[in-house]
Amino acid sequence: MSVAGKRVLITGGGTGVGADLAAGFAAAGAEVVICGRREGPLASVAEHTGARFVTADVTSEADLKRLFAEAGRCDIVIANAGAADSAPLGRTTLEQWNATLAVNLTGTFLTFREGLAQMPGWGRLIAVASTAGLKGYAYVAPYAAAKHGVVGLVRSLALEVAKKPVTVNALCPGFLDTEMTDRSVATITEKTGMSAEDARATLAAANPQKRLIQPAEVTAAALWLCAPGSEGINGQPIAIAGGET
Repeated sequence: MSVAGKRVLITGGGTGVGADLAAGFAAAGAEVVICGRREGPLASVAEHTGARFVTADVTSEADLKRLFAEAGRCDIVIANAGAADSAPLGRTTLEQWNATLAVNLTGTFLTFREGLAQMPGWGRLIAVASTAGLKGYAYVAPYAAAKHGVVGLVRSLALEVAKKPVTVNALCPGFLDTEMTDRSVATITEKTGMSAEDARATLAAANPQKRLIQPAEVTAAALWLCAPGSEGINGQPIAIAGGET
């Protein structure tokens, strides 16, 4: 079984990894539906990939119910929407904490719950998490807590669906070459006076291969999880990080 003819829904599909996932699955013959909060980036990705798009906020239960009603039954659901902020814990506000958990953890919960409810039989639920779901990083405690929560959700739900032709897994990339990392670089530069080049090198240094992960590497892993021979991969947080531990 290939993804050709399958319908895949990708949250956060307007930029970064989400946009690359849309292009990769469309190229493999899948019918792609992307969602996000901003119509402009979604429309651009849709124009280049042939995907359909639906504007929706993954933190809204009503939006998620509407999203799946408009998308139709989906064989593959990828919870990719996410956001990160950085600050020492002592200067992290409750608003920042709640917002980070809402997008990264609650958004994944709602996406998986609504996606599983309409899955026609065979299915794949994939969360795009982070190495922050496997280890700690200074100054991003809410983000790491949310991504650890995503990994726990994946492991638990995998046991619930184990007797079905459905698998649930998390992809955990290290620092990615995306707009989110560009924002992290800008923050580091602003707060430390470090050059953008040095800030980016600092992030890349977390990877033993001394590089940022490319979105296409995440897409390749997602396609593999949907391909024949991946049936036994269930409940796994899969690091895409060059050996980072």
